[in-house]
Amino acid sequence: MKIIIFTEGTILMHKAGVGLKREEIVKQVENQEASVKDYSNYIPIGNSVKKLESWKKQGAKVFYLTSRKSKTEIAQIKKVLKKYYFPEGELLFRKTNEDYKDVAERIMPDILIEDDCESIGGIKEMTITNVKPEIKKRIKSLAIKEFGGIDNLPDKLDLLYNYKKL
Repeated sequence: MKIIIFTEGTILMHKAGVGLKREEIVKQVENQEASVKDYSNYIPIGNSVKKLESWKKQGAKVFYLTSRKSKTEIAQIKKVLKKYYFPEGELLFRKTNEDYKDVAERIMPDILIEDDCESIGGIKEMTITNVKPEIKKRIKSLAIKEFGGIDNLPDKLDLLYNYKKL
């Protein structure tokens, strides 16, 4: 089972957000608080490392999708994933003239996990929104609240694939 999980806002956040409510963290991003662009000091949201480890142990192939495009920033996100012992997985990014949907359509994950993009415009900015309809129906899309973390998602892959938010 292939899983693409978005990095910034879904499993990683800027350091100045520590201890703040989710809504306050969103405001920091909207107000462009200085640490938002300090990618090398990003930290995991909640227990995202353990959750991803659990899925990986059950056979999931994990792909990380970053919003970063410059080589330097992509390298910074890669270092953060390594620093906090996120399970091994390819770090995907948009290439020149490529959108997130292009990345998803190229990888064709079974599951796509991303946040709701609240701080940058909402659903219209989400990857799944722009995926071709015939491909979209083959991808299980899980949207979480931006900076809400993935802790509440099921630990078991079969339950994750069939997960429906209440």
